Amino acid sequence: MEAQQNTTPADLARYQQNYLVEMDGIALYRAMAGAEKDEKRAAIFAKLAENEERHAQRWARLIQSGGGAVPAHHPSARVRMLGWLARRFGTRRIVPIISSLEARDEAGYMSQPEAVGLPAEERAHSRTLREMSGGLSGQEAIIGVERWHFTSRGGSLRAGVFGVNDGLVSNFSLVMGFAGAEAKPEYILLAGVAGLLAGSFSMAAGEYVSMRAQRELFEQQIAMEKQELEMSPKEEEEELSLIYQAKGIPEKEAAALARRIIENPKTAIDTLAREELGLDPSELGSPWRAATSSFFAFVTGAFVPVAPYLITSEFSASVASAFLSCLALFAVGALLSIFTARGPFLSGLRMLGIGLLASAITYTVGWLLGVSVS
Repeated sequence: MEAQQNTTPADLARYQQNYLVEMDGIALYRAMAGAEKDEKRAAIFAKLAENEERHAQRWARLIQSGGGAVPAHHPSARVRMLGWLARRFGTRRIVPIISSLEARDEAGYMSQPEAVGLPAEERAHSRTLREMSGGLSGQEAIIGVERWHFTSRGGSLRAGVFGVNDGLVSNFSLVMGFAGAEAKPEYILLAGVAGLLAGSFSMAAGEYVSMRAQRELFEQQIAMEKQELEMSPKEEEEELSLIYQAKGIPEKEAAALARRIIENPKTAIDTLAREELGLDPSELGSPWRAATSSFFAFVTGAFVPVAPYLITSEFSASVASAFLSCLALFAVGALLSIFTARGPFLSGLRMLGIGLLASAITYTVGWLLGVSVS
């Protein structure tokens, strides 16, 4: 990598700090390799240390080309403590901590133009460490996979159920607030429809912005991965090999598999996105689909308290609104039990209690305001 033409004192200080961080990483991985009794895992730690050495050398070159002095390094207190804990309690208990440190380093490099390629490598290190911290039995591994599978496929259902719940609770509370103020039925209807429209458009807009930002972030990460693959395919191959070794594949087989994958650019990008980023390029989510589903889910829930006022303007409309809303709250709560460990009856009662509490508060506030205004 070529040095910058104009290196400022602030740049030099940043390079020196990055150098010391990488040197800490080298010392930590060497300590983990020394504490690890499993030869295969120890070899992975040693290779991670070698990768960190390459990073440290990059910063050292930048420091020297900018006219600075490479700082002397002494392992930090945190590194010494983690090394001691690894020797005392085993590396598996320490690996999750190191994984979080790698994630922090990745975030720190994202805004540094001189660190091209390093965020992806730190991310791959973190992914490798997560694989090494597993150690689950076959049954636990299957349960974990099935839970992920269920969450992935059931995510839209879960979001839809919560959207219905939001619309139901918010509009039921709004209608009860106006009912407590003894407003005319036509005013309650107007307020309910206004709440339905305002809430549904707000939910849709929020979901669209959130999903759009998330998708753009994922696309940016995949684009960076593609760029890094084009710039340094050998390093990406090594990172992918380490991930497979952490999964339990023998070193030679992991290296051969990684090499075959990297040889095909299309397959390589897809695999790197899945293994290093944890992303499926074909399922990044649609902002418009998310916004539309949130809109109609909220409308569905918010329509329940308003429906009786479309049929009659008598006092019975308030009673019917409360009755239908309570039934819907219980049904939504029971449906939410699909995603929790609670039974449907208890989950339904809990949601009914939450809805009644919210509506009772707004009814009381509406009654107090109605009294003060009159």
